[in-house]
Amino acid sequence: MRVLSGMRATGKLHLGHLVGALRTWVELQKEHDTFYFVADWHALTTHYDDTSKLKQNTLEVARGFLACGIDPDKSVVFVQSGVKEHAELFLIFSMLAPVGRLERIPTYKEIKTELNYKDLSSVGFLSYPVLQAADILIYRAAGVPVGEDQVYHIEFTREIARRFNYYFGEVFPEPEPLLSPVPKLLGTDGRKMSKSYGNVIELDTPKDEVESKILRMVTDPARKRRTDPGDPEKCPVWSYHKAFTSSEEEREWVVEGCTKAKIGCVDCKKLLLKNMSPVLDEIRDRYASLSDEYVMDVVIEGCRKAREEAEKTMELVRKAVNLLF
Repeated sequence: MRVLSGMRATGKLHLGHLVGALRTWVELQKEHDTFYFVADWHALTTHYDDTSKLKQNTLEVARGFLACGIDPDKSVVFVQSGVKEHAELFLIFSMLAPVGRLERIPTYKEIKTELNYKDLSSVGFLSYPVLQAADILIYRAAGVPVGEDQVYHIEFTREIARRFNYYFGEVFPEPEPLLSPVPKLLGTDGRKMSKSYGNVIELDTPKDEVESKILRMVTDPARKRRTDPGDPEKCPVWSYHKAFTSSEEEREWVVEGCTKAKIGCVDCKKLLLKNMSPVLDEIRDRYASLSDEYVMDVVIEGCRKAREEAEKTMELVRKAVNLLF
């Protein structure tokens, strides 16, 4: 199966990216034909007002892919703007996308509300789901690993594929979302994980800083004292245990200790740090070993491979639409 997914170039990747996506990507590349890209054009939809760090952010995201185990010998790792065919297909798809339909996409209103201090009244922001459809369909991907909040976008992509096929003949498959049962990490302050809140732990964060952030994490508000029983499901730290504590015995220790007030929150966090350390140490070491030059070589080669596949699709599209060139 051909699989495609990407991440926006808005800065260094963090634990939410690792748990929510990158672990799944690494597993998928073992058995499937995988394409993973850095979405620098998508970053412009909300960060158009300051592009001074866009190049470096793009490299940092690609470096994060590689540090987490994405293998350029198994996966095509590329940058969106390095494959201009995405823009060409986006232009054609934009003729098939009703404005009213775009305005009803849930994340359109959610992001506008979240970033209400920015002017997001641009055509680019409204039509980013169309560009996303082009990103997926230009590789005729059958599967797209996404979180539950992105399933709506995959359905929109399927609609675009159906509309194109209806008007111009069968060219595109309808991709399926690939959902995996991964825990959703909250930020260290208990709110949604977001760089704007300063509550993330980036992949290359030094070990002592990781420990400091974890030990200061908010917990179940019911546990004001060590003797107060708590509920792990109401504690942000528990979602981290689900992601990093694989031993069922240790998880049971956390649940029993919390609900019966047998352990304190610091005890719980120290166990978490013990289980996080081997994973993050390996990523941190790989991250430090990847030079800008090496990352550039990887994405340049990845863009070459991606362009080959994208051009094959565009030849079919141009013929189907009856374009002269």
